[in-house]
Amino acid sequence: MFDAPLRVTVLGSATPFPRPGNACSGYLVEGGGVRVWVDAGTGTLAELQRHVALGDVDAVWISHLHADHSADLLTFYYALLYAGLEPALPVPLFGPTGIADRLAGFLTNGPERSPVERAFRVEELHDSHVARVGGLTLTSRAVEHGLPAFALRVEDEAGRSLVYSGDCEPCPALVELARDCDLFVCEADGEAPGHHSAAQAGRTAAEAGVGRLVLTHVGSALPPGEAIASAAGDYAGDIAHADPGLRFDVTRRSRTPGRTTTSPASSR
Repeated sequence: MFDAPLRVTVLGSATPFPRPGNACSGYLVEGGGVRVWVDAGTGTLAELQRHVALGDVDAVWISHLHADHSADLLTFYYALLYAGLEPALPVPLFGPTGIADRLAGFLTNGPERSPVERAFRVEELHDSHVARVGGLTLTSRAVEHGLPAFALRVEDEAGRSLVYSGDCEPCPALVELARDCDLFVCEADGEAPGHHSAAQAGRTAAEAGVGRLVLTHVGSALPPGEAIASAAGDYAGDIAHADPGLRFDVTRRSRTPGRTTTSPASSR
């Protein structure tokens, strides 16, 4: 256990494959005395170790089973069982239905099923699933992505809150989950089934009345500055881009409209 305010560090935000200097989707959420790895996209395991020892990860939460959000669970499994880290096992793993069998399917190399449950205590998500990890409450809602997928709300005991969209198109469940949250991390991979565009991310943020918006998973064809400008068409609050390595402290903020493209409470 450790004492830290609620905060989220961007491990990676690239889509749909890692780029030099930017892993796929992954975030380290810290607060309430615990550390939660949210989405384990390709390349994020290495970036995670810049901020926390692997044996000190208290739980993992996975939005959906596309590789750019979950592939590094495979190598995390090897780290937990075979690298001499001596972590407290099994590590709680929250993910969509079938996540344990999906991992076992990749990891099994012989007649016996890989013992994924030795590494992970799997708890399958469902709509309105609630879990408690240390001083954090994790609430998941089913969202629209063309396959089982979830968004996440994290709240600490002081009432601070952050919401992560996962990958999804605009939908009422996400607006409800994000309602009045202090920090909203929303994907903006493009206006297509299963995804938000940057403009739609701004619209969802405005509808939910969030305190701050962080655009992530932005398509490579759209420069971050243009994505921010597009989101600002409907959202009048503070907007930032999820550059890899940025840390955002979650603070209670006034929701008086005011447009800015800076993020004064973020740091590397």
